[in-house]
This record gives sequence, structure tokens and C-alpha cells, in this order.
Amino acid sequence: MPLSSALALALAASVPAAPPAIDIDLVGKAPEEMPVYRPGGNGIEKRDASGGFLYSIALPEGTYRVTLTLGDKRGAGRTTVKAESRRLFLRDVVTRRGQTVKRSFLVDVRDARLPAQPANAPRFGRTVLLDERDLASFSWDDKLTLEFLGQPRVSAIHIEAATAPRLFLAGDSTVADQYSEPFASWGQMLPAMLDDRVIVANHAKSGATMKSFIAQLRFSKLLTQVREGDWLFIQFGHNDQKAEWPMTYLDPALTYPAYLRSYVAEARRRGVHPVLVTSPERRNFDAAGKIKDTLGAYTEAVRKVAAEEKVPLIDLNRDSIAIMQALGPEVSPRAFAENGKDRTHNDNYGAWLFAAAIARQVREKIPELAPYVTVRDFDPTHPPLPDAVTIAPSLQLEENKPEGS
Repeated sequence: MPLSSALALALAASVPAAPPAIDIDLVGKAPEEMPVYRPGGNGIEKRDASGGFLYSIALPEGTYRVTLTLGDKRGAGRTTVKAESRRLFLRDVVTRRGQTVKRSFLVDVRDARLPAQPANAPRFGRTVLLDERDLASFSWDDKLTLEFLGQPRVSAIHIEAATAPRLFLAGDSTVADQYSEPFASWGQMLPAMLDDRVIVANHAKSGATMKSFIAQLRFSKLLTQVREGDWLFIQFGHNDQKAEWPMTYLDPALTYPAYLRSYVAEARRRGVHPVLVTSPERRNFDAAGKIKDTLGAYTEAVRKVAAEEKVPLIDLNRDSIAIMQALGPEVSPRAFAENGKDRTHNDNYGAWLFAAAIARQVREKIPELAPYVTVRDFDPTHPPLPDAVTIAPSLQLEENKPEGS
């Protein structure tokens, strides 16, 4: 047998078989009547007085299609669904009493384990370097967690292994799955802007720089997950510019563009399509009501590298400025956490606006991904006001301000 064929067979044998499909019947059950989650099984992790609840299903690392039957005979419902660490998938699915509807989406489930290194290869950690917040989250465990919010009515859950194009996200706190209210990011909202034929795999980390993303083995983990034909969205800058962090500081003229090019090259070597994203601007207005530029040299470096490397550019910096200036100094604080005390990190409303801006540019600039985008007619210069974008808040977990600023 030729060596290439033998290698292909060996690799195929090393891939674990997909788990069998799972069907969970919840017809007529209120959250307090559902089983409690036990390792290896499925059940309630947490619930609150409003009727919202977290439901977990033990699953190995992989990508899955979740099909939900929403609605039941108990009453009318308005169900919002998030998965893992508050990734939004379904928003305000309305059902009348006795009515049921089916909705499906694709979700990425991962753990922190890394494959063993070959003999005599350099030694690294065997897992991604996780902190206390990561360990307490639903992002890096051995289960899929679904969060049902609003006035949830859930009759059935069907889960099966799936294969589809994936959008991997590498970035900092403005991209990462924020673990608790009132913080949110565009990366958490993006799944709700896409249809059920594509998967968002958000590996971004609060406080991350391009150096730390490598040092903590997060980039290594991401690169073990990607397949030819996937996409890698890269957005760093807020923390890379911090000279007071000397171990991770990147100079905008020299090292920052060099690291951007290395990320692009690592993606291309694997047949993955890189996309560069400029960082959203911080909410600092000058006396004339214009947003101050705090990222200039870094955003310009991203634009330059994208042009030179012929990589699609998503200019979120431009659109974030347009959104904040359209809302103005009075309304724009409502798009940021802690009632605007935080000038960097969004709340659900602001994250939704920034994700809609991302989705709009994906549709306009990346023809291969345009068919997956479901958001239409979003204009950053005329964003919807807060009361028009209500998103059911997650169950209250420990509140911690994200790292970075």
C-alpha cells in the first residue's frame, strides 16, 4: 500500500466515531420537573424564577446540529436560545398555546485538550492554558449547554453530529464569549446573524493579544480544529497596543503587522481562508461630538496588511465609529456595559449592533459566505435604537469585568 494511503487510513482510524443522535422529550415539563444534570447524562444545570433555565447534554468535542421543538400546551411562549457561554442563536421565537415550531442551528463544542506531540518534538502543555473564569464557564467542558430564556416553551431537543463550513474567531474581549451579564461581544451575537448551514467557533479570549493567544496555546488549539475550506477571522489590537504590558506589546509599524502576517500564513498553509477585522473603537467623544481615535496606527496596519496580502477586510473600526456617532453621546452609553461606565465592552444591544455591522460587511465583501447571512438592511449610520433590539438577558452568573480595555 502506498505510504500516502497508509497515512490516510491511520488518520481516519484516529478520528473518533460520531456519537449517536440524541432525542430528549420535554413535552409538558416545567423546568422544575426536568431531571438535574449528572455527568455523562443530560438535565437542568440552573433555573430561575422567571422560567429561564440551563440544560446540558454530555457530548464529546465536535460540531452538532441542534433541532428544537418549541412551544407546548401549557401556554404561549417567547423563547430565546443561547448555547455554551451565551452564544445567541434564536431570539424571541413566538408560539401560541398549543402551537409548536421547529428551529435548528449548528454549534461548536470543544474541550481544552491538545493532541500529543510526536516523539522528540518540542514539549508543550497538554491543554490550553485556562484561567478560573474559563474553568467556571460552559465553553471548555465535556458537554453542550443550552440556555432557554424569555418565556421559554421547549418540547423536544434533537442533537446529531454535523459537518459544515466553520468561521473560527481569534481575538480579544470585544470578540470573545463573555461569560456573564452585562457584558457581551459581537462574536457571541454573530451566530444569530447566520443561518443553520454554517458554524461559528469562537476561540477569542478576554485580555488576549496576538502573543498571548499563541503562548496560552489557544492558537494551537484552533489550528488543530480547522479543516481545509474553513475561515479564520482575526481581530486584535486593543491589548497589543499596551506598552505597559511589555511581554505582549506589539509595535504597530514592525511587530504587529508581522504577527498579523504570521496568522494569515498559518491559516493559508492549512487551506483556511483568513479574514482581517479592525478593532472596534472605544467610546470616547470629543467636545465636537466625534469619537476620538485611540487605535489609529493599529487599524491602519490591519488595512495595509489586508491589502498587501489580498485578504478580505472587515472594517469594524469604521462601522463602530459610525454607530456610536449616530447614537451620539446621550444614547451610545446604552450600547456599553454597566450603563455606559465601561467604554470598551458592549452589552447585548451594542454587541448586536457590532455583529450586524460585521454580518453586513461579510455579505458585501465575501461572496462565498454571503448566502449564509440572514441580517438585511443594517446601516451603521442609522442603527436601531435600544428599545428595538431587546435580547433576553442570561441567567445571572458571577459578574466579572472582562480583562483588557
